[in-house]
Amino acid sequence: MSFILEYIKHPRKIGAVAPSNRCLSRKMMQPLDFSLADVIVEYGPGTGSFTSELIAGRKPDTELILIEQNEHFCRQLEAKYGSMKNVHIVHGNAENVGTYLKQYGFDHADYIISGLPFTTLPRGVSDSILTATNKALGENGRFITFQYSLVKRRFFQRYFSITDYLREVRNLPPAYVLVMKNRSEIYV
Repeated sequence: MSFILEYIKHPRKIGAVAPSNRCLSRKMMQPLDFSLADVIVEYGPGTGSFTSELIAGRKPDTELILIEQNEHFCRQLEAKYGSMKNVHIVHGNAENVGTYLKQYGFDHADYIISGLPFTTLPRGVSDSILTATNKALGENGRFITFQYSLVKRRFFQRYFSITDYLREVRNLPPAYVLVMKNRSEIYV
């Protein structure tokens, strides 16, 4: 119920009326090689649908940085995951991912997982987030996000090479999982 209330208050920032279901959460984890991940960042974890799967799959020493803009969701994440080792909950914006990585002693993330609603975010905000993501991934990192349509595909391709599409029809609504890496010609 709290998810619906937050959506009503902030529809352009929340982007869905309910958290992602378990099928989509698991589909989002498929592209990750947890054995190689030392640092994972999650944008917009909300109530923790993807976070639960990240925690279940990660190595014990993998650092997990959760960046959540919504104060209500941040409090829920703190209550649920705040006492866990190597889990850092940041009340902030994805545009500042580089700052948060440095704050915890890292220069890049191996994976950035996103639940952000790029189709409803203002263009300037999306540009800032994807520019910051490009820098935060470094040469070998992967950016994994889901969208309810492929309308932003070309927008993502301005920043990344899309290496895979996964479809999850058991989510309501069905969703696409996009797996991306930095394009060498725009890697900063």
